[in-house]
Amino acid sequence: MNGKVLISGAGVAGLALAYWLDRAGCTTTLVERSPEFRRGGQAVDIRGVALDVVNAMKLLDDARALRTQLKGMSMLDADGNETQRTEERTFSAGRLDSEDIEIFRDDLCELLMGAMSDRVEFIYDDSIRSIDDQGDGVAVTFASGLDRQFDLLIGADGIYSNVRKQCFDDESTVVAPLGVVLALFSTPNLIDLIDWQLGHREGGVGYVIYPSHDKRELRIGVGFAIPAPAVARSDTEAQMRLVASQCAHLKGDFPRFIDAMKVTDQFYYNELAQIRMPSWSKGRVVLAGDAAHCASPFSGQGTSLALVGAFVLVRELVRHWDHPAQAFAAYEHRMQPYVDLNQALVDLTREGPMPDDAMTEAKNGIDLRDLLSELV
Repeated sequence: MNGKVLISGAGVAGLALAYWLDRAGCTTTLVERSPEFRRGGQAVDIRGVALDVVNAMKLLDDARALRTQLKGMSMLDADGNETQRTEERTFSAGRLDSEDIEIFRDDLCELLMGAMSDRVEFIYDDSIRSIDDQGDGVAVTFASGLDRQFDLLIGADGIYSNVRKQCFDDESTVVAPLGVVLALFSTPNLIDLIDWQLGHREGGVGYVIYPSHDKRELRIGVGFAIPAPAVARSDTEAQMRLVASQCAHLKGDFPRFIDAMKVTDQFYYNELAQIRMPSWSKGRVVLAGDAAHCASPFSGQGTSLALVGAFVLVRELVRHWDHPAQAFAAYEHRMQPYVDLNQALVDLTREGPMPDDAMTEAKNGIDLRDLLSELV
């Protein structure tokens, strides 16, 4: 399949797309606004049919070797005292006796990058300034001033997608806010936490803490209701101040984590939302991952949706390369019921852990047997 494709965003969705496009013979370019590969981030889950996709990538054994290895979790009160303990599940991964793989986002991204050929081009510290869909191709001007021409453009640039803003409907029609902030940051492993997760959920503030794969760092996620007025997404210092103020009542070891947060270079802050669009494509531009159909971290399925969606999109492009509108329509037709099931999970998580039967239905809610058989 000859062609030139630009992918905006080098997260899980963008890297998975690049892998499959590279495998299909496309000339593939990724543009990423971060100045370099991003370390840190939360643990993510590969579940259900997404395991079949990772197996088709010949990465399943490697992903299993990088799993978080957590053996259980403790729930703590505001003073840092343990109130509950279980070895059956964790807050982030669910049941520990399942075949699902919990892996850190950066470990998964490195795995995907390592599976590509050196034909894939990476452009860091840049973004797309303008997009001109010319019918038979897409002309792109980058913020750096570079002008390039591509056959297709894929926006895999997250919930607040730059590509979506430029090419699709007004944001207010597609972004469904969930009223919650999620802040993620890394600190040194100040408490020597090994293979165990700590959680707290009281008084409008929740957190989860677990060690990185090499046990040198702690990955910490803090959630709370969006304040009024909201903090600008570009103002990291204000975001850190807000997290510190929301967590000021937490005792035990937590003040040490807040002090370490203030000097970390691995801090992410986002107002959670779902993305609900009537269509994920327009002309020669198409969206993937969170940019198209974010279900939010509450679903526990964002990474699986990204991996499955990337596979489906590229396989449909292989089938219909000369007719991208047909490829995009087939991609949406397959993916939309799967997306709907997973977006519906969010309402079930507001009061506690995900019901096992609902998760089982959602994570297996798409049939890929025909597409997977084409790879044999």
